[in-house]
Amino acid sequence: MRVTRSLLWMAAIGFILCCKAPSREIAATKDDPFLDSLSRDTFFYFWDLANPDNGLVPDRWPSPSFSSIAATGFGLTSYLVGVERGYVPREQAAARVLTTLQFFQHSPKGEADTGITGHRGFFYHFLDMKTGLRFQKVELSTIDTGLLMAGILSCQSYFDGDNETEATIRATADSLYQAVEWDWAMDGRETMSMGWHPERGFLEASWDGYNEAMILYILALGSPTHTIPAESWNAWTKTYQWGKYQGQEHVNFGPLFGHQYSQMYIDFRGIQDNYMKNKGLDYFENSRRATLANRKYAIDNPMGWNGYGENVWGLTACDGPGNDQNANPNVHFTGYHARGAAQWYVEDDGTLSPTAAGGSVPFAPEVCIPALKEMQRLYGDRLYGKYGFKDAFNLSIQFQDGRKGWFDEDYLGIDQGPILLQVENYRSEFVWKLMKKNKHIVEGLRKAGFTGGWLQE
Repeated sequence: MRVTRSLLWMAAIGFILCCKAPSREIAATKDDPFLDSLSRDTFFYFWDLANPDNGLVPDRWPSPSFSSIAATGFGLTSYLVGVERGYVPREQAAARVLTTLQFFQHSPKGEADTGITGHRGFFYHFLDMKTGLRFQKVELSTIDTGLLMAGILSCQSYFDGDNETEATIRATADSLYQAVEWDWAMDGRETMSMGWHPERGFLEASWDGYNEAMILYILALGSPTHTIPAESWNAWTKTYQWGKYQGQEHVNFGPLFGHQYSQMYIDFRGIQDNYMKNKGLDYFENSRRATLANRKYAIDNPMGWNGYGENVWGLTACDGPGNDQNANPNVHFTGYHARGAAQWYVEDDGTLSPTAAGGSVPFAPEVCIPALKEMQRLYGDRLYGKYGFKDAFNLSIQFQDGRKGWFDEDYLGIDQGPILLQVENYRSEFVWKLMKKNKHIVEGLRKAGFTGGWLQE
């Protein structure tokens, strides 16, 4: 189960029974100026920083960086939000999308270990920002290709005009998606391999649940050219870990990104597979419970870290201070790491990330929006800058030079995406509505056994 990279509706009464709302603030209205500025600032991370020559989005900024193909997928969908919100004209967004899609379509592919971008429809996890070629010895990534394809299909559904640019976007998107050999990536197993190296073949690890890979399986099941068996979904759900944590019964997965990524694109409210039917809930509610459990862990703060509380919380995969300058040799602070809290998984070194709350806004706005507001209010430009929230902070570390507390200098593309897209889903359901129109997503859900709700309409 990979957790180093790479995601909830109920009635208000049900929410109140599960977790008392913060006393100092209530959730913002959907036209709140705070959400306006957060959305706009976060959008421009993708718009300003993508390479205009190939559309690749950097993994991070301002530190020099390779491109993340997952962040590029999030960027593709962010451009659509930008058009809807009036940040950029539709024609400019369409041109940027077409540049990106044509780069992937025409990039060099094959079994070679250098000078290539992808193989069998998949692409390498990280690519050189300028050349677009494989970065160092990274893997051909199944999940990151899946997230890229989710972004590509969002553009296919959005650009429905009859002009040449938009018609080419639709055709290129379909060609890229149909080229992905999901069946090959199963490697003869019941669950999909996490990746492949030209130097040594498939990774031993496969996508066992529950984590961010729901979107991966749904895309693979929906493929008209390289589909995988319907039984693959049941094999995936057999590995779930159901348990009660912080008063919440749900399928556990510690870092919140695992509860967010798939639901950035798919509206799981009211639709259920066989597993969730047996549990009497849906994946949206499951993510709501995970969000509330994550917050409750921070309120309890069993390790006694500085700053944790009802409106300062959020454990997920993110940057961290590392331990190079740690003045206390008895405490280990990690760098980039999958922090989280669940029944069988607690990874907590005092580092919090705003994307944990930002990516869960639709699930529990009553607690997530006040947290975002409070973190901005308390920490100002140390945490919130040109492109919205920086990636992470830790108030417990003390450095040898006397400094106390650590605030990341970088923004991370895979953490900016959940903030922007999930805030938009909360405000307008834009991405959810868009993906309901995509026949590949619908087919994948139905093949996985999902029924009810909007799938029956």
